[in-house]
Amino acid sequence: MRGLVQGVGFRPFVHALARRHGLTGHVGNDSSGVFIEVQGPPTAVEDFQRDLLERRPPLAVIDAVGVEELPAREERDFVIVESRRLDDLSTPISPDIATCDDCLRELFDPADRRYRYPFLNCTNCGPRFTIVRDIPYDRAQTTMAGFPMCPACAAEYHDPTNRRFHAQPNACPACGPRLWLVPSARASDAAARPVDYGPWPQGEEALRLAREALAGGQVVAIKGLGGFHLACDATDAEAVARLRARKGRVDKPFALMAASAASACAFVEIDAHEERLLTSRARPIVLLRRRTGPTDVRPIAEGVAPGNAFLGVMLPYTPLHHLLVGDRPLVMTSGNLSDEPIARDNAEALARLASLADAFLLHDRPIHAVCDDSVVRAFDGAEAPVRRSRGYAPFPVAWPGSGSGPTVLAVGGELKATFCLARPPYAYLSQHIGDMGNLETLEAFARAEAHFRALFRAEPAVVACDSHPGYLSARWAGRFAEGRGLPLIAVQHHHAHAASVMLEHGLDGSRPVIGVILDGTGYGLDGAIWGGEVLLADYRGFRRLAHLKYIPLPGGDAAIHRPYRSALAHLWAAGLPWDDDLPCVAACPEAERRVLRRQLERGLNCVPTSSMGRLFDAVAALIGVRQTVTYEAQAAIEMESRCDARDEGAWGAFALEVPEADGPVVVDPAPLLRTIAAELRRGVPGTVLAGRFHHAVAGAVVELARWARDHTGVDSVALSGGVFQNMLLLRRAADRLHHEGFEVLVHRRVPANDGGLSLGQAAVASAIQGGDPVASSGAR
Repeated sequence: MRGLVQGVGFRPFVHALARRHGLTGHVGNDSSGVFIEVQGPPTAVEDFQRDLLERRPPLAVIDAVGVEELPAREERDFVIVESRRLDDLSTPISPDIATCDDCLRELFDPADRRYRYPFLNCTNCGPRFTIVRDIPYDRAQTTMAGFPMCPACAAEYHDPTNRRFHAQPNACPACGPRLWLVPSARASDAAARPVDYGPWPQGEEALRLAREALAGGQVVAIKGLGGFHLACDATDAEAVARLRARKGRVDKPFALMAASAASACAFVEIDAHEERLLTSRARPIVLLRRRTGPTDVRPIAEGVAPGNAFLGVMLPYTPLHHLLVGDRPLVMTSGNLSDEPIARDNAEALARLASLADAFLLHDRPIHAVCDDSVVRAFDGAEAPVRRSRGYAPFPVAWPGSGSGPTVLAVGGELKATFCLARPPYAYLSQHIGDMGNLETLEAFARAEAHFRALFRAEPAVVACDSHPGYLSARWAGRFAEGRGLPLIAVQHHHAHAASVMLEHGLDGSRPVIGVILDGTGYGLDGAIWGGEVLLADYRGFRRLAHLKYIPLPGGDAAIHRPYRSALAHLWAAGLPWDDDLPCVAACPEAERRVLRRQLERGLNCVPTSSMGRLFDAVAALIGVRQTVTYEAQAAIEMESRCDARDEGAWGAFALEVPEADGPVVVDPAPLLRTIAAELRRGVPGTVLAGRFHHAVAGAVVELARWARDHTGVDSVALSGGVFQNMLLLRRAADRLHHEGFEVLVHRRVPANDGGLSLGQAAVASAIQGGDPVASSGAR
């Protein structure tokens, strides 16, 4: 049996099923999955095989079954045998799973021996990926190896009828991990002995003190499944402000943890699809619209998500969370300074977070793999991933076609970094690593990559990276490939986006798709910054069918941090004057305006760009939403939050410049910008203009798709790139494309942003198969 069949109660299930059917034989784990030998009457064997698939455990995913006939042998029983290691094979590892209902009942049952024990788990829930050091998945290969089971736990572990039969993290208060609390003032003392809980309040006393600290407005660093959180009372404006100041996080939203979906309904709107995501086994952060109007409960502090109509909400996913979260929701943000990796172990947290936290709630179960919380939005009754990490990673994406090809290591991009280790028939996408802007994140990336290679028995034959020569990930890939004598394939950014959505939909690449890729930044084949692209793409290459008209971006990154500069550049390119009554003009100091005009007129330090992300920034600044930003896409996110999307009538549109020769269509936003400026002067509210702009972009997507279909005969459209995390735009574009008869492919397994880039890079590199020592994906 191949698939997700380890760490999910599969061997106990097989054991019970074989005995129920009166069969003899054995079951065990190996590096490729689970092996089973059964012997008995033919009808009983057939019934067993049927039930094996139809009644499998709830967490199991079966990808393939191989069956062969064997000669009968002398057997008396059906048993679970020792695991065996096959160095040339690999099997998927289960993500960490939220606490199940059975364990929750035990957690709050005073008669149960695990009553209020923060680390209880069973075969159906608890830590998996974050504690696994190696496969096969057995206790000795996890961070629980240092906790020998007491007789009661060992009896459960060896009892085939028990829910904890072969549950590798099985533990109780007598033999398992312990919890203790350290005040920040004593952090340096504790750091000297990071797993010594003797001098500190433990267990219930530690929990009580932590809850009191949170209720009193303090910040508590909490060691969780995949790293540390920084927590505070989400209804306490002063506590939230202190956390922001200490963490150096100006505006970027914090995530919340509520006790239940019912309690979260007091401050956010939740539909049936969103509730299903909230309560799923993965327990991701779900982006939900704020509830407006009066409320009977204490409101969420505005500083949790300033300027944002959405809140990121998750529910408790460990017993410790269930014991901590009370009537008031908690801010639960990553335990780090902004832009640094999450703290993993006690000593590291006590050193790095001492200036951020007032107290530390620690435990002594080691974390092997750091894993941040996942983030999703609901779209069309299913999930649209924003950040794929805890609860999802490292579950693989199935490789399409024959499931063959070279092993590829693809290292992703610069922002929202992930890597992908593709060893057909699986592509193992890493957990979210972070933005590759510093040495600490690069080191975390290297540790995670080495862990994957060991865990999945995969040494790459090909390395893939982004084609941007300045990316740290690309430089790392170059050193890695050179050191091992491997071919390096540089994959164009937007080609990788198109390939990622193709692969997650199981396309084998035999027919191309129309890839509409809208994002902020991607290095183009001509050296310009691309980001508003329509491609005819398969895995081996692409042709650029259309793009946003290039505009000069003065100062490069300065324009990203100050959207008013993007707005002024777009106005200049459209031939519109910089009049002081326009918000973006008023926001720019006169001296800076003079410099910008000189840059634009002379082309000094101006990077040509076709970025849709920068156009969103420009419009947000033009209508007065946001002139400067402190985190990526802030202006666009706040504009989506403020949209009045009800007005769908005819309005300003992009101009399409269709070439006479065989070149790309150029999409000029100038007419649209003229209309927005004129409507703004007429007093049309910015919320209405924001909604109309979204409709105009969706209309342009459909018009370009129609043009592409007319000229190529292709009717499948793949939507990717970070701009399509905007659910209003995605909804409008997808609905209209469906209405026009297109097959529409959107992301369901990996993010539309750069977090899904590595999957596409792996698909492209596998198709090219390494050819030259250094190769690039490019136009055909």
